[in-house]
Amino acid sequence: MKRTIKDLVNLKGKRVLLRVDFNVPIDDAGRMLDMTRVNEAIPTIKYLSEQGAKVVLMSHLGRPDGFEITKSLWPIALYLMKKFPNKVHFSNHILAEGVKERIDALNNGEILLLENVRFYEQEEACDMDFAKKISELGDLFVNDAFSVSHRKHASIYGVGRILPNAIGLLMEKELHNMGLCLENPKRPFVAIIGGAKVKDKIKTIKKLIDIADCILLGGAMAYTFLVAEGIAVASSKTSIESVPVAKEVLDYAREKGKRVLLPIDHIAIRESDKKEKKEIVDFMIDDMIGYDIGPKTIKLFSDEILKAGQILWNGPLGKYEDERFKEGTFKIAKAIADSKAYSIVGGGDSVSAVKQSGLASSINFLSTGGGATLKFIEDGSLPCVDIIQEKIR
Repeated sequence: MKRTIKDLVNLKGKRVLLRVDFNVPIDDAGRMLDMTRVNEAIPTIKYLSEQGAKVVLMSHLGRPDGFEITKSLWPIALYLMKKFPNKVHFSNHILAEGVKERIDALNNGEILLLENVRFYEQEEACDMDFAKKISELGDLFVNDAFSVSHRKHASIYGVGRILPNAIGLLMEKELHNMGLCLENPKRPFVAIIGGAKVKDKIKTIKKLIDIADCILLGGAMAYTFLVAEGIAVASSKTSIESVPVAKEVLDYAREKGKRVLLPIDHIAIRESDKKEKKEIVDFMIDDMIGYDIGPKTIKLFSDEILKAGQILWNGPLGKYEDERFKEGTFKIAKAIADSKAYSIVGGGDSVSAVKQSGLASSINFLSTGGGATLKFIEDGSLPCVDIIQEKIR
């Protein structure tokens, strides 16, 4: 087991570099739309502050090309100032002259948020000289950013290799819940995988075939699997280059005696109809494009979900952000909420859909991870978790 912040002693006056994930959705005006990831990090920040540490927060936001004002973390600093009155400060630089002095001058329990680490090109390159300079700002490193722990970046992988380290409270929750799925899931274990990109999830699906009892596939990626089964999908979005691999995965499931269920009906529109009228069809023909699972599929999937002991869901089952195609994703969310299974939902779109459906409180755990969740399933761990010191037993 990894060392957690509660295993650390004598934190009073220690400079703690805390890597969090404040990569929240923002609109074109730079306004933050959902502060869930920030709120999830607050228990760790609060604990370190109450222990008298000088808490230095590091995060990225978006994929900036150098400095971009709309991707500054300043609005998040303002948000944190309301959560921790008179304790939060902001630095619009990370390594500029005077930053180290500002950290040293913090009162015990105060918090300094550093500017977006991706404003520096050395971050994503995991430049170890850059990581070393960051590490000189702290005495300890804490990783509370599960959602980026699959990326070997300087502020999380590089710094974590240099300083004494531990995981935060959110990371501890994430690892515990993912462990429930991979190590000792309640049976039957039903995995629901959706979304658009087949290539990103092929390895995950194959791994889940070894672990889960039943896998439900939806979203745009399902059309590639339908093609692999010889089922026509008309003009629906597919990844032709991934069809052979999808066929291998389905054959592997059959060899293992595991069930992989694909959509049996669809909500589709026709390009010739200017994409206006939606139809419920068992088979897609001509210029039809599938955008959601149909009512028969919803029932087929829901019946499996209601029998489950454990559920893992990653990826929406249709284009839920369009009002016309949200029913499949929302009704599957309802089935999960109604089930007696221990449910875990991971991935930004899936979590967003659950929240929009008003059912978030009925899900046992909403993970902050998307790509990290998939990588954890594939490998059983993450690079930026592997480097954390083990708990002393």
